[in-house]
Amino acid sequence: MTSPSPANVHSPSIGLVGFDGDDTLWKSEDYYRQAEQDFESVLGHYIDLHDAGTAQHLLKVERRNLAVFGYGAKGMTLSMIEAAIELTDERISAAHLRQIVEIGRRTLQHPVDVIDGVREAVTAIAARWPVVLITKGDLFHQEQKIERSGLRDLFPRIEIVSEKDPSTYARVLAEFDLPADRFVMVGNSLRSDIEPVLALGGWGVHTPYAVTWAHEAEHGVSSDEPRLRLADTAWQWPDAVAAIEAGNE
Repeated sequence: MTSPSPANVHSPSIGLVGFDGDDTLWKSEDYYRQAEQDFESVLGHYIDLHDAGTAQHLLKVERRNLAVFGYGAKGMTLSMIEAAIELTDERISAAHLRQIVEIGRRTLQHPVDVIDGVREAVTAIAARWPVVLITKGDLFHQEQKIERSGLRDLFPRIEIVSEKDPSTYARVLAEFDLPADRFVMVGNSLRSDIEPVLALGGWGVHTPYAVTWAHEAEHGVSSDEPRLRLADTAWQWPDAVAAIEAGNE
């Protein structure tokens, strides 16, 4: 269900609608969670998984490395190798390190399954408003996923960025010569897709995905944020964007 639109919030004519990629247009996080489970299976040869806090340690290493390796499966794989060396006190074998590399390779080659209703919803929105795909992560991997998704034809403009923060969105909007209050961002991550856009004065349509990376689950968006709309599925996106422009639900 979409959330109510407070009467005291001005709803301008929408000039651009942005869409996230991973876990908004296509499934992604499921494969990363499987990679973590496979990683723990490897480490189970060396440590007691119940006592080691393996997932928490991996998350700590991934966060530490974001500024160096960036987001995505390649950075995750390098962090897995580093975490494995630390958690095993450097006892892990070359054979098991190779297994971790293969876990990363499988994650990079995972199928790209478009989420139900996405093509129809984006097509409907693009018939009324300009659209842009703004996706975060490794350039090569994101390009591959866009191609395999079969959705490239829907987006005249595609932005692959290393981080989603206010400055990144401000740059994109400046290139479109568009004020933030005429921009709507559709995505699954409150932290990356919604919060930075709200900070600029834009609008967000949030469609939660069933699985969320712990890093992305941390945000400061209030549930009663007046510029936020909730849509349970992609099928509701056209109505959510139309409601923002109309100023009522």
